[in-house]
Amino acid sequence: MSDSDASGEHGQDESGKQPGVESRPVTAAARRERRASARPSGKSEARSGGTRPSGKAGDKVAKPADAKGAPTPKRDQKPKKASVFARIMRFIREVWAELRKVIWPNRKQMVTYTAVVLVFVVFMVALVSGLDLAFKQVIGLVFG
Repeated sequence: MSDSDASGEHGQDESGKQPGVESRPVTAAARRERRASARPSGKSEARSGGTRPSGKAGDKVAKPADAKGAPTPKRDQKPKKASVFARIMRFIREVWAELRKVIWPNRKQMVTYTAVVLVFVVFMVALVSGLDLAFKQVIGLVFG
């Protein structure tokens, strides 16, 4: 029996790997390299032109080709604001659009919700009034 058989490493070569079995990559760079080697060549390179786009994966906006040579705008330059009237109209349009997204309750739901709120308010008023009366009695007995 050899040393490797005694340690329970049957069928492994000198590097510690079993023959014919690939180990999983440990680092992110190794995973990317493994994924790249597993991809079928041709499709991804033809589609993307061999280069990967910069930016986030969700960015769908492509910059025009002439923007590459344009200088970067200054940070202290502020974009022009629309007029006050235009901003108010835009606000109203956005509010109206949000209100259209709301699922409005029907009459039965409104009656139910109103009854629940009124019962809760009556309960809370009774609770606070009862606690107030109890504290008044206790204070009267202690200091009175």
